[in-house]
Amino acid sequence: MTQPIEQIVRRKLSDEVFDRLERMITSGELQPGDEMPSERVLMERFGVGRPAIREAMQSLANKGLVSISHGERAKVLRLTAKSIFRQVDLTAKIMLSQSADSLEHLKSARIFFERGMAREAAQRASATDIGDLRDIIERQRASLGRAEEFINADMEFHTRIAQISGNPIYVAVSEAMLAWLKEYHTEMLIWTGKEKFTLAEHDEIVDRLEANDVDGSETALLKHLERSRALYAK
Repeated sequence: MTQPIEQIVRRKLSDEVFDRLERMITSGELQPGDEMPSERVLMERFGVGRPAIREAMQSLANKGLVSISHGERAKVLRLTAKSIFRQVDLTAKIMLSQSADSLEHLKSARIFFERGMAREAAQRASATDIGDLRDIIERQRASLGRAEEFINADMEFHTRIAQISGNPIYVAVSEAMLAWLKEYHTEMLIWTGKEKFTLAEHDEIVDRLEANDVDGSETALLKHLERSRALYAK
């Protein structure tokens, strides 16, 4: 019986160096804010040449693990939910540009996510949270006719609801999805009267949050997002 071929693939030296540098970070040997060892030290430690070190270091930077500045030693970065999403920002935008289905899937994911955020916010919202949301609505109302400002305030409103959860991962997810959708926020929002629907719906959402109405908050937000999902188009 013929045995299946199990080809051994030789790894690049830079990949081996990357793995070891990554372990130095994940093991805690190097902490956020620490400078990476110099190229000379790493060359001696791993017994490799400068190109392998530089290529591995660039791979670390591409993954958001270190920052590289000209003339300075690379530094270990502190990973946050926001920084992780920034690493996939360009990839996500390319995916959305290549497939109309991906945009529809993102809009559906946003609705699913924000319904949960509305329910959470209705249970946790403080007077300060409600005041902040109403201030955002007033700034949005004052920006009528200025599309960019109006849309930015709209994004801030939805992210502020996520912030009520106190969970930075929820906030990062909200900011990422809204930023990706902004690329497709068409001028339909600025048609006469359309932006006023948005303001009225935002007011209704805040009223339900202030009343600690969990089901009502979800319903108000769902109505708002289902109406506005057509405003995001390729």
